[in-house]
Amino acid sequence: MARLVKFEATGPIKIEPQDKPIFVCACGISRKFPFCDGSHKSCKGEDPESTYRYDPDTGEAVRID
Repeated sequence: MARLVKFEATGPIKIEPQDKPIFVCACGISRKFPFCDGSHKSCKGEDPESTYRYDPDTGEAVRID
């Protein structure tokens, strides 16, 4: 069953319990999910009142509302 999940964050969540910080994806488009791979940079120009769909192969954002 397919699911549409709405992520509103445009950057990662930083966790620092170890010697080196870990960044967990909060935007939902990381190819290394649940870890951040920097894909959130493509969220930079998004309208916060709109909804976007991301192509899983290209990472291209498509506004759907």
